[in-house]
Amino acid sequence: MIDAAEIIRTGTSILFLTLDSLRYDVARNALDDGLTPRMASLLPEGGWERRHTPGSFTLPAHMAFFSGFLPKLPQPEQPPRLWECRPPAFKTVAKETFVFEASNLLNGLAEHGYRSVCMGGVTYFSRETPLGSVLPDMFDEDHWRPEFCSPEMDSTRHQVDQALQIAAKYDGRPLYLFVNVSATHVPHGHYLGDSRDTLASQRAALAYADDHLGRLISALTAKQRWLIIMCADHGDAFGEDGFHGRGIAHPVVMNVPFAAMVR
Repeated sequence: MIDAAEIIRTGTSILFLTLDSLRYDVARNALDDGLTPRMASLLPEGGWERRHTPGSFTLPAHMAFFSGFLPKLPQPEQPPRLWECRPPAFKTVAKETFVFEASNLLNGLAEHGYRSVCMGGVTYFSRETPLGSVLPDMFDEDHWRPEFCSPEMDSTRHQVDQALQIAAKYDGRPLYLFVNVSATHVPHGHYLGDSRDTLASQRAALAYADDHLGRLISALTAKQRWLIIMCADHGDAFGEDGFHGRGIAHPVVMNVPFAAMVR
C-alpha cells in the first residue's frame, strides 16, 4: 500500500495524469498487444487495474478527483484512500491516508508547501468559457493552449514539453503536477487517417501518447522520487447497446484504467 501521509510529510512531488475518455478495455488491450511499451515498463505488476470512475464525464470526475475521490475498485471491500478531507468524528481513517484540512485536495496540499499546476487538455481546462475556468481556478497555476487539445495530432508532445518546463522551474519544491492528456479524447480518428472515432482510433491515440508520457515520467523520476497516479476520468461508448459518447452510466463509460506507484 502507498503511504500517502508519509509522502506528503516528506514533500514528495506528485504527478497526476488523466488519460481523458480512455476506456479500460482499450488500455488493457493496447498493453497486452505491446502497443504501449513505455507504460508497460512503468506500470506495477499486473498492469492496469479496472476501477469505477466517480463521474461519467470530465467535469464531475475531475471535481471528485480534486476533492480526494479517486476511482474505486469494482468490489465491496476497498483499500484505504490515498487522501481525504478530515472526516466526521465518528469515522476512522487509516494512518497511511493523507488527511487534509481544506475544502479540496489542492488547498490541503498548499498547506504543506505544495504548488499545484494544471496542464490542461480538453476544453474544460481552457478558460474559453466560464465553465472552462472552474477546474483551472482550483490550481495555483494553469496552462492551456490550442495545441494541447485533441484536434492537434501532436498534443501530448506539446503538453509534456510544457510539463517538463514547469517541473524544471519548480525544481526542489513539492509539486502537484496535473496533466489532462487529451489525445485519447475525441476526435482521435485522425490517428488512423479516418474522420470517425472508434475503439481502434482511441487505441492508436494511446499508442501515440505512450512514448511522450514515458518520456515525462522518466525525466521526472531521474532527479527525485515521485508519486505517480495514472487513470482515465471516464470512458466513451462507440455504439455499444446503441449508446455513443459519455455522460451515461454504461459500463464502457464507468470502467476506467487506474495505476498508482512511487518511483
